[in-house]
Amino acid sequence: MISNKVVIAGAGTMGSSLAQVYAKAGYDTVVYDISEKALEKSGHIIGVNENTMVDEGILSAEEAEKIKSLISFTADKSCFTNCGLVVESIVEDMDIKKDFWREVSGIVKDEAILSTNTSGLSISEMAKAVRLPGRFIGQHWLNPPHILPLCEIVVGEETREDVAAEMRKIVEGLGKSPVVVKDINGFLINRLQFAMLREAFYIVEMGAASVEDIDTVLKAGLGIRYAALGPFGTADFGGLDTFDHINSYLNASLGDSKEGSAMLRKMVEEGRLGVKSGRGFYDYSGDKADKAIAQRDKLFIELAKILYFKK
Repeated sequence: MISNKVVIAGAGTMGSSLAQVYAKAGYDTVVYDISEKALEKSGHIIGVNENTMVDEGILSAEEAEKIKSLISFTADKSCFTNCGLVVESIVEDMDIKKDFWREVSGIVKDEAILSTNTSGLSISEMAKAVRLPGRFIGQHWLNPPHILPLCEIVVGEETREDVAAEMRKIVEGLGKSPVVVKDINGFLINRLQFAMLREAFYIVEMGAASVEDIDTVLKAGLGIRYAALGPFGTADFGGLDTFDHINSYLNASLGDSKEGSAMLRKMVEEGRLGVKSGRGFYDYSGDKADKAIAQRDKLFIELAKILYFKK
């Protein structure tokens, strides 16, 4: 990188968490947003996240203060002029992202690396709005990135090999776990996630099992296996002959909808959007949402302590 300065564009939940990730690694981190209110909220989110990390023993109070001291907030586009890396985490809309990159790629230095945290939009299509698209790459994180270690590095048609190699080096330097994938629809995370979700919805819709029992299958069994070994490692331990036999008779009965779940669509139409609306598959009304978020983070941290965090 030409500079130790990183600009995180977008002061939402993901942008705030990413600012922590980069600041923890010692980068001069700037959170940019067009909204002063969003920037103020970002500072609050970072403070809450840092307090949780201290409470859980992941960070010392001194480390948390050091991280916060490396993060600044601005609505001034001049912050892009001398940065070495831009991580865009704005609204998930191709036209809006293209407008952003059309402007910002004209402000930054030619040597700066430009990355987007899109969860599934085409990197190659987005790069059409970028000046010098060879330096443009995907950097897709799971929420919340200050706890979860995975980062998908998504290589577009125009992405230079040296940029991909440098991005992998940067992510490893953050203490995270990078994987590299070509610019296929959904990348890796969402292709695997939605293949599983398609079957989960199908099982519920046919009345074979409840939402709660399907969640229990993942939390109390399959999820533990996959967290430790991954699907291919699990297959190796189970015996590839056994998996081949099951594969030969089970696949024909799996859900294969190409249109998505009717149950999910109906819930969205009813305003049941999950934690953010107070109700999804479960009830998050009143203070239940805050408690659910706190419990989620605690569980994530406990798992990450075992699998990834090294003190």
